[in-house]
Amino acid sequence: MPTAAPNARSNFPAQRITTPLGWADLVLGPETMHELSALRAWLQHRHTWLKDGGPARLLKPGHRSLFLGPPDTAKTQAATLLGQEAGLAVYRVDLSRLAGKYIGETEKNLDRVFDRAQAENWLLFFDEADALFGQRSTASGSHARHANQEVGYLLQRMEAYSGLAILASNLKDNIDPAFVRRFQSLVHFAQPDAERQRPEDRVIPPARR
Repeated sequence: MPTAAPNARSNFPAQRITTPLGWADLVLGPETMHELSALRAWLQHRHTWLKDGGPARLLKPGHRSLFLGPPDTAKTQAATLLGQEAGLAVYRVDLSRLAGKYIGETEKNLDRVFDRAQAENWLLFFDEADALFGQRSTASGSHARHANQEVGYLLQRMEAYSGLAILASNLKDNIDPAFVRRFQSLVHFAQPDAERQRPEDRVIPPARR
């Protein structure tokens, strides 16, 4: 049986998030919605694709997506809606809180999150990824090696996770292209254009079948 859900008062480095909004409440451009529709399809059909003998046997078990865009562009809301629509609990991990002061502490915190998520089938949303990317881009010497090790370990755990793991970042220019290639999908979020995004132009995804 699942254990009690972590809450904001616990020391667990992730909290469940929900939203009363629906897809129609988000102002998203057609390219963003197209990219999100692929994630919705994966969540809807993942069990079929993962059956023995299917094409997914040649792929890693889960799906990794990178949400790129400035603050306040609905990245968190989109991740929450993806999980809620699929009947999954969505847990937000703030990497600025996850990172530890001592060597190995960040990795231990990541293990706690992924082990629990694997056991209870969560959708994981890693917010504030710039906390790690920033360290990686500005550090030098032993600090650089340690920052790179933390980023590498995060990717290792994400690639082994059988569910959907989403990592959000504002710093597209600071992300190594080799890092980006480790993700199966990229979703770009732009600031809404008030003139371009009139009510009649808003993109509303089709209902699930």
